[in-house]
Amino acid sequence: MRYFVWFSYDGTAYHGWQIQPNGNSVQAELQRALSTLLREEISVTGAGRTDAGVHARQMVAHFDFSEAIDLEQLAYKLNRILPCDIAVDRVELVDDDKHARFSATSRTYHYYIHTKKDPFSRPYSTELHYELDFDKMNEAGRILMTYDDFGAFCKSHSDVKTTLCRVTKAEWVQTSETSWYFEITANRFLRNMVRAVVGTLIDVGRGRLTLDDFRKVIEGKRRTEAGESMPANALFLENIRY
Repeated sequence: MRYFVWFSYDGTAYHGWQIQPNGNSVQAELQRALSTLLREEISVTGAGRTDAGVHARQMVAHFDFSEAIDLEQLAYKLNRILPCDIAVDRVELVDDDKHARFSATSRTYHYYIHTKKDPFSRPYSTELHYELDFDKMNEAGRILMTYDDFGAFCKSHSDVKTTLCRVTKAEWVQTSETSWYFEITANRFLRNMVRAVVGTLIDVGRGRLTLDDFRKVIEGKRRTEAGESMPANALFLENIRY
């Protein structure tokens, strides 16, 4: 039988979602907790990978187990033994062919920035101190949705078979006089893609790139032509749809 776990985490203390040889990961913690409670070695498959320091308000992983499970009790017990920075929302029984990664139809990320020093925003938002033209940045976001190859925003030497993605939303949302977030939704994302997109949009907002330049960056498909990768702590996986 196949089960989905819906959960969230603060990625500050982890070397990303995926198990790593040189540091702890969210996947390792979840597998450890499930294996302890179900009394056999459990392997989980996540809906995607988040890099070191990136957070998730909603993440999904599946695992297989031969017996029926009391789902509410398992969720309760997982929350008792998982670290305080990982929280399980629910566990559900799904069809055997449903896959946490390949069955997902879309994923949404938010990237947070603020323009006034704020000790309470600092852990989860990037502080910037220059004028930004958000109207131009939103124009550039709409341009993103007219392309399907995002090789320009993929981390160099990534082991991906294709750099094709379908972006269906890309816009900046203002939440206060000094704070915004960038929301982007796509069927899939490349490694480091969102942080590279944000860095390039900020170059547009600062006047370093025109909208025509932005198009040329996308069409050039070379990571070296795009903007810098923004810090990981301000990036959140917000939502996954099936």
